[in-house]
Amino acid sequence: MKKLMEHVKEEKIGTVKLWFTDILGRTKGFDLSVRELERAFEEGIVFDGSSIEGFVRIEESDLIARPDPDSFFIIPEEVNGEKTLVIICDVLHPDGTPYNSCPRFILKKNMEYAGKKGFEFFIGPELEYFYFPGEKNPVPLDEAGYFEVFPYDEPERAKMETLRILEKTGIRVEATHHEVASSQHEIDFRYENALKIADILQVAKIIIKQVARKYKIYATFMPKPVFGINGSGLHCHQSLFKEGKNAFYSEDGVYNLSDIAKSYIAGLLEHAREITAITNQWVNSYKRLVVGYEAPVYLSWGRKNRSALIRVPAFKPYKPNSCRIEYRAPDPACNPYLAFASMLGAGLTGIERGYKLRNPIEEDIYAMPEEVKKKYGIDSLPDSLYSAVLLMEKSEVAKEILGEVLFEKFIKNKKTEWEKYRIQVTDYEINNYLPVL
Repeated sequence: MKKLMEHVKEEKIGTVKLWFTDILGRTKGFDLSVRELERAFEEGIVFDGSSIEGFVRIEESDLIARPDPDSFFIIPEEVNGEKTLVIICDVLHPDGTPYNSCPRFILKKNMEYAGKKGFEFFIGPELEYFYFPGEKNPVPLDEAGYFEVFPYDEPERAKMETLRILEKTGIRVEATHHEVASSQHEIDFRYENALKIADILQVAKIIIKQVARKYKIYATFMPKPVFGINGSGLHCHQSLFKEGKNAFYSEDGVYNLSDIAKSYIAGLLEHAREITAITNQWVNSYKRLVVGYEAPVYLSWGRKNRSALIRVPAFKPYKPNSCRIEYRAPDPACNPYLAFASMLGAGLTGIERGYKLRNPIEEDIYAMPEEVKKKYGIDSLPDSLYSAVLLMEKSEVAKEILGEVLFEKFIKNKKTEWEKYRIQVTDYEINNYLPVL
């Protein structure tokens, strides 16, 4: 903490922001003057938890946000007009004990459990998103395609400024490019400890939106904002390390995968349906998870197969630490803390129970006849939020990952969301039924 306070003076910080995340993945927070920062570290900041989605009841409302001195970001003045210190917080009870519905605590708890098994959990996410003219105007701003290079326009300028700001903030970006759909972009983040990456994603998404606003456009992480084109995913490259070495790598294994990696993949495949409500938590998420738009639908794995749920990317033979798997289901609107915890928990379950990995599928599953899918035993992800919630509700693995309290709150929240959606009368119904019924 002392080093951070010195850093604040050296950088001439104007504003301090303390951020935490609610169970739906939304960033919440407070602004402080610099002189109040030391007190925040020592005591935390008391806030009304009953006003935060899924936190506490009114009669037990007080909670404390305590900044984590190991997770801070200095946002350059280009974003808010002055240098801003953002510190990620843990949420605690007034007596200082961890609050069991804090998503960050859930991820830390699962990572600590992995640590007892000797594992460190690393993730490198690919964040996809769209630029539109406005938040209620989802009209593409270009007609470019995958990896296409074209003259600078407002979205491209916004993206390039975003990259410069992320680098200044200390967030390492490996690459960026135009994605398959019109007006869709992707930013690939450097492999990091999963907790650090979850913090980074929450900060990066705010920066992306803020810079877009500067260019009078709107950035959205909605999974499927436009019918008929690809939706946005959050593909998660991940691996476990043990004693500084990649536990997924084997010099002699098929695809250079170790037995640990195979059981981890098997665990993800076995429990994927049970955690889909976490990795794809919105009604709109299931408009993306359909055949024909490069989104994963089927429970399978392969090396080059982008119709599979899990892909094992190729890597250079002299870089064994690059051996990893890519889980393709999550979308960018998920709560990263809970999504990462659920993937880790499912994978660890596979390792602990010694799950055996089925053979890879390298054929295009989208075009595969139903009888062939049955022959291979290929199941599919749930096709609606309601289906996903019902599967999650029966899952002992999901309950263990989230803890009983947050598990029950999450299920209740998602059932409420589905009910609100279910009773809506949509344009589809008006256009198709009203003229004939």
